[in-house]
Amino acid sequence: MSPAPAPHGRTGRPPLTSRAQILLTARRLIDEDGWEKLTIRRLAAEIGIGATTLYHHIRNKDDLLLLLLNHHIEQIGRPPLPGEPRERIVTAATAMRDALAAWPWAAEVLSADGFVGLLDESAMWMVEAVVAGAHDHGCTPEQSVDVFRSIWYYTVGEVLVRAHSARRQEEGRPFAHRDDLDPAQVPHLAAIGVRWADLAARDIYPEGLRTFVDGLLARATSRASG
Repeated sequence: MSPAPAPHGRTGRPPLTSRAQILLTARRLIDEDGWEKLTIRRLAAEIGIGATTLYHHIRNKDDLLLLLLNHHIEQIGRPPLPGEPRERIVTAATAMRDALAAWPWAAEVLSADGFVGLLDESAMWMVEAVVAGAHDHGCTPEQSVDVFRSIWYYTVGEVLVRAHSARRQEEGRPFAHRDDLDPAQVPHLAAIGVRWADLAARDIYPEGLRTFVDGLLARATSRASG
């Protein structure tokens, strides 16, 4: 009896997998279900390979997330950075907000002070621009780090609050409009009432950022001269 014909394609070998394919599939899964639910086993199944084969390309989930973050940041176009230190900080911080808003889960992964040490140097340009701008304004190294951290907290908070609010809307769980507040207890909030949602939805990040940067630089300058 003649042997059965071999199936089409390779046999006895895992399918070829590229890093680009891994990152593309991982990003799709994260966009669908969030980064918390991403597992190496599920990613391997989606690609059509075994988890052991996938470990030839990435060490673990943390390694995968860093690869995704670095790749995401590297794909972002760098805006021209102004020479004036204050405007350079504002431009870099705005680019940082836009990058995180395009992929909010990254803000959650990076919500730790030590994240700078995890990124590739090529992905640190926004951090470098803020710190350099503060330095050129006259800040000490300590003050420059303070400027960045303060802006980072403000930016991450803005991104995460808006992302979580949008998720609630998509899930049909919007926050209730309050029209039952007692003016005797909270007169100003009662006066705003149901307008709160519309007022909170406005994008005031650029205005708040400039005010914030002005205050940070003024405080740093006063400490330096004191």
